[in-house]
Amino acid sequence: MTTYTDKGEKHEQGRFLCFDHLTFWVGNAKQAASYYCNKLGFEPLAYRGLETGSREVVSHAVKQGKVKNDQSLQPGKMGEHLVKHGDGVKDIAFTVEDCDFLVEKARERGAVIVKEPHTLEDKYGKVRLAVLQTYGDTTHTFVERAGYSGSFLPGFHPPLFKDPLLAKLPSGKLNFIDHVVGNQPDDEMVPVVDWYQKNLLFHRFWSVDDKQLQTEFSALRSIVVANYEETVKMPINEPAMGNRKSQIQEYVEYYGGPGVQHIAMNTSDIITAIRNLKERGMEFMSVPDTYYNQLRENLKNSKVKVLEDVDVLQELKILVDYDDNGYLLQIFTKPVQDRPTVFLEVIQRHNHQGFGAGNFKSLFEAIEADQNARGNLTVLTPNGISKNM
Repeated sequence: MTTYTDKGEKHEQGRFLCFDHLTFWVGNAKQAASYYCNKLGFEPLAYRGLETGSREVVSHAVKQGKVKNDQSLQPGKMGEHLVKHGDGVKDIAFTVEDCDFLVEKARERGAVIVKEPHTLEDKYGKVRLAVLQTYGDTTHTFVERAGYSGSFLPGFHPPLFKDPLLAKLPSGKLNFIDHVVGNQPDDEMVPVVDWYQKNLLFHRFWSVDDKQLQTEFSALRSIVVANYEETVKMPINEPAMGNRKSQIQEYVEYYGGPGVQHIAMNTSDIITAIRNLKERGMEFMSVPDTYYNQLRENLKNSKVKVLEDVDVLQELKILVDYDDNGYLLQIFTKPVQDRPTVFLEVIQRHNHQGFGAGNFKSLFEAIEADQNARGNLTVLTPNGISKNM
């Protein structure tokens, strides 16, 4: 594991402030929004569709804490995308200062501009936006709000319906997006990392190689890139050769190429959050009890003290990673659609800015158990091709 201290070049002007929102392209935006509200504790935020005069785009925006998701249905553009990828994250939006400057600098460095800087306006003010192409079919929207006081974006209206069931369910206790992970095919991780460093002036924040992240069957490599202020973090993964098909390779095959693997959301009380989310019916990956037996032994010799009761963490199957300075708690959902692609993470940090490298083996083994149940933990030839078991 490597932690980098060199932040590289700083933008002359303009900044990436934080994640603004994620846009999912899905087959049924109304049902997808309802899923995130009912299962994860989001609340309806804004809507645009036929009833608001939008003839081509239907979007249901939902929010929890500072986490905003936009479930969009765009019939004219989405057919081929949905056939290829299924439901998934189409766009990762950043809140920025000086959108035009950041876009022009990215253009000079070779970035593909999907949509030029433009202004949307309504009675609540103006928002400046632009869209850039990143890995695969994924895009980044730059959002400069400049005092905009509306609930989401110009063109959106208050939700048409608020499910009365939501008020009866426990809080999801999710605060903000911690990081967004992108999966790449083999040998494409470094070029993607280079793209962020070159075009957005992000820097390498953290990395691990396949010698550190492996199980009996599979392995991966990962590099995390971040903005200068380190408020936006993007882990970029790729599969590494193993005895069987990596979960990263499974994702790439079922998604039809590179894309967003999972979204990590911060909480300040993971025990209550997971109790509540399980009560709401959210499914999480399981971890064997042997993990916690070993954890208890390891913590006896650690300088860090985990404040939470390990028995409770074991009950809820929450993972722990730590170093001499602090620790983090994390748990992962099962995929949130039929394809084994996008899933979610809930994370709580205690003076620890890592990404759970100490848990990767346990996490991989849990994912591989599900992967095997799907019939996809296949044996590979020396050339990395699946063969019949």
